Amino acid sequence: MSRLAAGVVLVTAHDPDDGPHGEDVGMTATAFLSVSLDPPLVLVSLRNDSRMDDLLADVPVWAVSLLSESQRHVAGRFAMKGRVSDRLLFADLPYTRGEHSSAPLIGGALATLECRTESRVVAGDHTLVIGRVLDTKLPSAESGPLTYFRGKYRTLG
Repeated sequence: MSRLAAGVVLVTAHDPDDGPHGEDVGMTATAFLSVSLDPPLVLVSLRNDSRMDDLLADVPVWAVSLLSESQRHVAGRFAMKGRVSDRLLFADLPYTRGEHSSAPLIGGALATLECRTESRVVAGDHTLVIGRVLDTKLPSAESGPLTYFRGKYRTLG
């Protein structure tokens, strides 16, 4: 499957129960796709028992930022194993809060989506989360998408 090129997204959510003001959580994903236009549905695949999988089992709204080719550092930062706290990972990134989800929407992304979980399907060692798109924004149309192919981040061209 490493020979299948995929777009790179950052999935984010706000955990209102973590600390006095809650905490933002983020995860890089390449298993993300459009499922339906009517109603607007998307799917993201989460590793079972990961922090994001556990959080989205409890928090019904979340967001996705479709990363641009200039955001390789964002993808790498949120894909690190044994990484520092998510609070530190978000510290120097430009973002706004989603109106529906309160989740970070990353500045400079090609598009952002806010979603509400419609269903969850366990599939082997992953959970497929299907979300209804509540809102979309197109903050940046100037660059191309960040892709992942054969174990490396790539750009089109």
